[in-house]
This record gives sequence, C-alpha cells and structure tokens, in this order.
Amino acid sequence: MGNGLSDQTSILSSLPSFQSFHIVILGLDCAGKTTVLYRLQFNEFVNTVPTKGFNTEKIKVTLGNSKTVTFHFWDVGGQEKLRPLWKSYTRCTDGIVFVVDSVDVERMEEAKTELHKITRISENQGVPVLIVANKQDLRNSLSLSEIEKLLAMGELSSSTPWHLQPTCAIIGDGLKEGLEKLHDMIIKRRKMLRQQRKKR
Repeated sequence: MGNGLSDQTSILSSLPSFQSFHIVILGLDCAGKTTVLYRLQFNEFVNTVPTKGFNTEKIKVTLGNSKTVTFHFWDVGGQEKLRPLWKSYTRCTDGIVFVVDSVDVERMEEAKTELHKITRISENQGVPVLIVANKQDLRNSLSLSEIEKLLAMGELSSSTPWHLQPTCAIIGDGLKEGLEKLHDMIIKRRKMLRQQRKKR
C-alpha cells in the first residue's frame, strides 16, 4: 500500500555507503515510537517509558540487497504539549516515520489530524512518509485498509510519497521491510531533486 514506489533496485546500488539519513519518528503518545527505535537498535524488546522530549540514535541497518545504510533517528515525544515542536525536528529531514496504534480506534482521528498537519508544512512537502501500523499482532487491531481509510491517506498531497507498513514493534515484524520502502522513497526523491536542479 502506498504511492511513489517503483523501479528502485538500480537506484539503491548508486548510493554511497557512508551516507546517513535523517529520520524523524512521530506519532501520538503510546503508539510505540520508542519501542520501534530500540527494536531497530538492539534487535530486542526494551521496556520504555513515555518520552518527555526526544531520543536519538544512529543505527546501521542492512537492507534486502545486503547494503548497510545508516539512519539517524529522532524519536520525538507524542504528548499533545510536545506536538508543536515536531516541525522543528522535521526541518531538513529525509523521511518521516509516523507510528499509529492499530488497536486505538478512538484516537485514529487525532492521529490523522497530526499526520496531515505535519505533512502539509511547506518544508515537509514531498518528504517520504512511512506509516507504521503498530500492534498488528493483537486480535482487535484494525486492518491496513481500515487504517488507510481512517487516516485519509488518499487525501495526502500527491507530492508526498507514503507507504503503510503492518508491524509488531515488540518482536520487530515488518520494521525492516518498512525501512526498505522508506529508503527506496528517499532515494527516488533525491534523484528527482537532482534532476530538477540540473534542468535549472
């Protein structure tokens, strides 16, 4: 599910391996953002507490083609009083990971509002978004199509590439696949921006 994804394999091989990607992890409080971060870093479940400010980690991830990529993640607290600060963290970001709790139907409208707000900021136009549908292992979790509809993904700007990834952050299911999709979208966007600069 998503848009802006096609023919990425040749692009991946042209990326210098020393390059680091600036990624911001956003979402409502208790969606599982910090669990995602530390599952990626340690490849194990880490019991977390609500983030009062932010957590930051540089993590090397081996993607499907055996290429190692460094992501510099900024996991920003999701409490309502911290959300106005999100735009400071997304300035000059390569990608946004937006984590939603697949079980929390009551707060899906609130998640939608915040997702659309952050993607409409002028500096974020065209920045790839990976929506992590967390807690998919739970019996009463929403399906991807339900989440896509509740988040009104079709209403995001056509210039915003996105991918909706089912995950279970506690055991890590789906996280690597989601990062591969995000990486593909970032590379495609960088290539497009380079081509636009050449035309000027």
